[in-house]
Amino acid sequence: MRIIFMGTPDFSVPVLDALVDAGHEIAAVYCQPPRPAGRGKKDRPTPVHARAEALGLQVRHPVSLKSPEAQAAFAALQAEVAVVVAYGLILPQAILDATARGCLNIHASLLPRWRGAAPIHRAIMAGDAETGVCIMQMEAGLDTGPVLLREATPIGATETTAQLHDRLSALGAEAVVRALDQLDDLTPQVQPEDGVTYAHKIDKAEAALDWSRDAVEVDQQIRGLSPFPGAWFDHEGVRIKVLGSRLAEGQGAAGEVLDDALTVACGTGAVQLTRLQKAGRGAQDATEFLRGNALPAGSQL
Repeated sequence: MRIIFMGTPDFSVPVLDALVDAGHEIAAVYCQPPRPAGRGKKDRPTPVHARAEALGLQVRHPVSLKSPEAQAAFAALQAEVAVVVAYGLILPQAILDATARGCLNIHASLLPRWRGAAPIHRAIMAGDAETGVCIMQMEAGLDTGPVLLREATPIGATETTAQLHDRLSALGAEAVVRALDQLDDLTPQVQPEDGVTYAHKIDKAEAALDWSRDAVEVDQQIRGLSPFPGAWFDHEGVRIKVLGSRLAEGQGAAGEVLDDALTVACGTGAVQLTRLQKAGRGAQDATEFLRGNALPAGSQL
């Protein structure tokens, strides 16, 4: 099948690879433009851009798809379908209508739950037992289109956004290849009005830990915000990010370190901190972190 691929970050790369491996013809790859990055602030291509060039594929990175010229160039590719995953631009109706079979989007949630920008973070932060991917026929609304195929997966008790991100990327890649193979036989299912939630973009203001909250909520916050922006607390004037945790037994004053394994009391219950990162340093497992940072039992965070 002749396909236009549209994606930008790491999440999208396995999907592009899967389409190529399945033998589909990639007419062009659309992604966000290179942007300044690193100490030298030199333009750096996005992960999809870099991978597409390595595969010898044509890459396009328009700033917008609103102009008649951009829309004409898209239509001139004469693709049968566009596959869209974390592209980063709203697609005008002219783009949605430009391919013979429309645009298929891979969305990392079980729609209509968690429409929007941060579905993986929000699923963990809300304590959802499961999530998944949906292959959706795109329309003008935000993640409102009919669903062609869905795959569910449980969320692990200690799973972070980073870990779930990688699993859902692989699951989405497999699902969209299967959806394309079965496209003539799939029946679009209109999303129900009941159960709609929105995964609003993560705000850094959400990252400060409040140990007076219930341990379940603290644990979900830590795992949901790992690795970015990273839930954090200040200790003796130093900011420390917490990138992994699990629920633990214990009780004490909120924020009290209960043992030498970094179990911390919360308003109700306790959490064990399993991975931490001190400002200006790399992330470390708790055992390694404690070798160079004193947080003994009785410390107050």
